[in-house]
Amino acid sequence: MKNLSDKVVLITGGARGIGAETAKALVAAGARVVLTDVDEAALSETAAGLDADRVLAVACDVVDLASMEDAVAQAVARFGGIDLVLANAGIASYGSVLGVDPATFRRVVDINITGVFHTVRAALPSVIERKGYILVVSSLAAFTPVPGLAAYNASKAGVEHFANALRLEVAHQGVEVGIAHMSWIDTPLVRDAKKDLSAFRKMLDLMPYPLNQTTSVDACVDGFVKGLAGRKRRVFVPGWVGAIGKGRALLVSPLVDREMVKHTATLLPQMDEEVRRLGRSTSARNQVPAD
Repeated sequence: MKNLSDKVVLITGGARGIGAETAKALVAAGARVVLTDVDEAALSETAAGLDADRVLAVACDVVDLASMEDAVAQAVARFGGIDLVLANAGIASYGSVLGVDPATFRRVVDINITGVFHTVRAALPSVIERKGYILVVSSLAAFTPVPGLAAYNASKAGVEHFANALRLEVAHQGVEVGIAHMSWIDTPLVRDAKKDLSAFRKMLDLMPYPLNQTTSVDACVDGFVKGLAGRKRRVFVPGWVGAIGKGRALLVSPLVDREMVKHTATLLPQMDEEVRRLGRSTSARNQVPAD
């Protein structure tokens, strides 16, 4: 892909899943990638599978601004600057507003919103210098609320509007900003939720088609790569997510609410009980290690 040749792309959440697979596709298209993640072992493994001349892996945490600034400094020193940013790092929590662990709720918001801010804040000077592009990863969840996922829903809606504001701020400096909205993608995040919670699986089954469909990581990677290459304002994976977005007001209408509430009264207490038994409100891989 000619317009990605030798472009430098910063990817957060690059150790596995969508971030790792997008990095592979970008390197294959001639780009150079800067991968960041808190999981140093997985990050090193992903980086080892890529062309060493075209990858820089930096273990860091998006909730720590100084850590992200150091990652960007290393990227500028190694590759000269940053052209494109994929703000991809994100997690989810389990459980109702009354049942979720408050610390986990805060961590979801911190990673999914503040982490995007830190990523952009750190990279923006270089991106402005190169008149680059930033793709912020939101979700179908930004406009299709699901009970038991309030932190994720709220954070993805929040980061969408962050990106909308950012676009207005940097347009005069030659920087473009896009937002990605994806349906359920076959990532570790979604697989973990399905494995941990039968209530989550039942909620998916009760959603109308196509909202209950899971899309492949490959399809998501294709959308992200095309979005980065084309500096797109919106990226929808699959394409029908765009139509859902246009009709988002209907998704929070009294009619839809009534249909969901019929099942929530049973499934949400079931989810909370499953969370209680797990002893955690998030995927095991997203747990903060004990001190």
